[in-house]
Amino acid sequence: MSGTINALAAKSVEITERNSAVITLEELGGSSIEYSSERKKTLRARYLYGIIFLLTNLGAWFVRDYGQRVLSRLPYIKACGFEGDDCFHTVGVLRVSLGCFIFFLFMFSTTVKTRKLYEARNTWHSGWWALKSFLLSVAIVAPFFLPADFIQLYGEVARIGAGIFLLLQLVSVIQFITWWNDYWMPDVKRKQSCAMGLFTSTLFYIASICGIGVMYSLYCPKTSCTLNIFFITWTAILLVVMMVVSLHSKVNRGLLSSGIMASYIVFLCWSAIRSEPAIKECNHQRQSDGHNDWTTILSFLIAICAIVMATFSTGIDSQSFQFRKDDAQLEDDIPYSYGFFHLIFSLGAMYFAMLFISWNLNSSTRTWSIDVGWASTWVKIINEWFAATIYLWKLISPVVRQSKIMDNREPIQQI
Repeated sequence: MSGTINALAAKSVEITERNSAVITLEELGGSSIEYSSERKKTLRARYLYGIIFLLTNLGAWFVRDYGQRVLSRLPYIKACGFEGDDCFHTVGVLRVSLGCFIFFLFMFSTTVKTRKLYEARNTWHSGWWALKSFLLSVAIVAPFFLPADFIQLYGEVARIGAGIFLLLQLVSVIQFITWWNDYWMPDVKRKQSCAMGLFTSTLFYIASICGIGVMYSLYCPKTSCTLNIFFITWTAILLVVMMVVSLHSKVNRGLLSSGIMASYIVFLCWSAIRSEPAIKECNHQRQSDGHNDWTTILSFLIAICAIVMATFSTGIDSQSFQFRKDDAQLEDDIPYSYGFFHLIFSLGAMYFAMLFISWNLNSSTRTWSIDVGWASTWVKIINEWFAATIYLWKLISPVVRQSKIMDNREPIQQI
């Protein structure tokens, strides 16, 4: 009898263990599906924020070029001044930029420490769009009630913020170039040869050399164009320096990364020269008659899309700015840093304001123009030089650290 009771008890324990195991597996499967759903929501949210940023850019353009003409019959508030002059054109762009900055700075402050998908801040980041639309509307409208002096002060701060944005964008671009170079490097384990990398690097160098030649022919028709000659010649020198350093025996990074970087700085140089004011002697492609053809409008729209893409790509690239790399990611971890994402978008709001007003707080820009003027030219040229400097430092810094380590080891060995 006791044996039968023990057998029944053992059977019940076994059934209980099986049921608990099934329940545990079901719970794990359910949580896995839930985390996967939350992850998809957060990834979709990135694009919604990008659309918001794009619409804000278009709103700033409308306020700058057509706001006063279309909204001329509306009663202006006191902060807008006489006939609304302080709410349109350059100051209007700064007001829209300030609203966008406030919105994304608020999103940064509410999501900065989010780590897991099950946190309430994750739901706030990827949901509640009706409430966030209301907050965005309030943030955009509120700066139009602020005095013009405060907006001018924000413009000075926006210059600094836009500069920080450019530096972060440079780091992100250089990290991408490094990753691309490492991906195409020859690898014995993956049985990957260097043929494709060599072919790609050759294409980039040919494109860079051709670009320099085209810039000389288009923008240096006379010897009096000394500034353009200096810009292009210095870019060519940087190209050669990067190639030589990259091929040095102690660096040995190959030609691919330096070739991509060469194309990038040639593009920055071309963009800087294109931003010069209309000068017939040295920039004959620019039209100074004030009429806008389809190429001007298309270039403007492409420039706006480039601003949004640059902000978006930098915002999702938080790993390039981590001092400690952690490859292990758990299932319930967020796919990207929400705080960094919103911080980049807030700096991007300052950046697009500077492009729309050509980095000049007291100038009036031509309709359908963007980032044109001597201030814009010098910002891009300095950005090019910074890019080359950061890239060169990234190449030689491992060699410098290694030499310091060897110098510290020698006294220890002598002791």
